[in-house]
Amino acid sequence: MALALAPKIPSVRDRVSDEEWRTRIDLAACYRLVAHYGWTDLIYTHISARVPGEDGAFLLNPYGFMFEEVTASSLVKIDFEGKILMETPFEVNEAGFTIHSAVHMERHDVDCVIHTHTVSGMAVSAQADGLLPLTQNSMMFYGEHMAYHEYEGIALDLDERTRLQRDLGDRYAMILRNHGLLTCGRTVAEAFEIMQNLERACEAQLSAQAGGVKLTHPSANVCAHTADQFWNYHKNKPFGERAWPALLRLLDRHNPGYDA
Repeated sequence: MALALAPKIPSVRDRVSDEEWRTRIDLAACYRLVAHYGWTDLIYTHISARVPGEDGAFLLNPYGFMFEEVTASSLVKIDFEGKILMETPFEVNEAGFTIHSAVHMERHDVDCVIHTHTVSGMAVSAQADGLLPLTQNSMMFYGEHMAYHEYEGIALDLDERTRLQRDLGDRYAMILRNHGLLTCGRTVAEAFEIMQNLERACEAQLSAQAGGVKLTHPSANVCAHTADQFWNYHKNKPFGERAWPALLRLLDRHNPGYDA
């Protein structure tokens, strides 16, 4: 039996700037890494990146592709009004457009946004107390470093963008109540590493709670100090810079072709 492969996409390398092509490669790699780590929800959820040098333009996945199939050339270029800016046979997820355009419109310091529906993320999003500072990973998001957005239904109403913007504020992580997780970053690598920390924090919280025993809670001072250690260290050095080349090597071994 022949393997069923994703549609072969003509390369757009010669139709975009060097900067956009590099962004496309990193974004396609991010999709495949999310698949590699098991954070996908079939063809749903989404990751976006701002197009360098093109005000109001960003890249989203072709709706209908598994994340492990996404390539640099298959990504869809779209603007804040929902207009597709480069000829493509593909569409984008409408809810994804709402969520990602909201962040890119408001946060000019952000170049990448990741949204997931992992079981751990959804489970913590449904807990009244949200993410608890039980582990080092979770303390990264202590206090002012975590945002929350109340569930309003599937994100098809563009009016929700203003509330997403308000709730996220200047933070890099947000729990969408009864829905999932969202992270953003100054680079694709940063958004990915912040999501990796948030996802592990959620997994650890659920595992600790499942043990059925009393849990230890570090003091508020320790939690705040730990959060400051994370964010102060990366104030001028985005998260993920050191790990990203290693993650690309991992993909080159296990799922090459993202840069096509």
